[in-house]
Amino acid sequence: MNTSANEDDVVVTQHEEVLIVRLNRPAARNAISPGLARGVSAAMDRLDGDPTLRVGLLIGTGVGFCAGMDLKALLRNESSFTERGFGGITLKPPNKPMVAAIEGFALAGGLELAMSCDLIVAARGARLGIPEVKRGLVAAGGGLIRLARRIPYHIAMQLALTGDPISAERAYDIGLVNELCESGEAFERGLALAKIVASNAPLAVQASKAIVRDALDLNEAAGWELQDRVGLAVVYETEDAREGARAFAEKRPAAWKGR
Repeated sequence: MNTSANEDDVVVTQHEEVLIVRLNRPAARNAISPGLARGVSAAMDRLDGDPTLRVGLLIGTGVGFCAGMDLKALLRNESSFTERGFGGITLKPPNKPMVAAIEGFALAGGLELAMSCDLIVAARGARLGIPEVKRGLVAAGGGLIRLARRIPYHIAMQLALTGDPISAERAYDIGLVNELCESGEAFERGLALAKIVASNAPLAVQASKAIVRDALDLNEAAGWELQDRVGLAVVYETEDAREGARAFAEKRPAAWKGR
């Protein structure tokens, strides 16, 4: 496993084709500081720019995933926003898929980081929520926008207005979490899920992510146009598309080249 550091608040490692991004402020419950935001942003740039990488995995150090914005940094008027948005990911997530693996808690900006990912694994008993209203704030990292698109309206409104968290089990039941696991196993389950994604044709995976994501705001006709433009017109003309067909016919694993 290759290791490098992006700021002191984030540790980045590479496991085969998976980029592992670890929030590394355990004493502060991995609260989002300016350094952490810059580190996450740099990791997302690396993920998108390195052809040997196919998927990212976002995890926390210590007892939980992330407790949200560092309020002490806020009082010092220090910004935890980058050109990729709050926390280095919320406004402009990477083009390649991201998996979030949650232990303990993902609260406020921490849940917003997780929702900026494409898949979420959470350990049983973890707490998820956006408690900003309890601190005189609003969830300005995309939580208020994304929640109502992913879970029923009234549940999203309950989370937003009460500030009370829900359990990982409840989040799984309403579709906010993809997989539940036992406490202490989120990293292993997240990595396993990331490796399944990484085993697929990279250009097809990226195009599929773009279509699912961008079609949310389109009517059906515009969705078909997006699918034709991003999927059929691009992916079906690649070497990987022909390799996939050959591998199927020859009953062997495909050797993807990303072109």
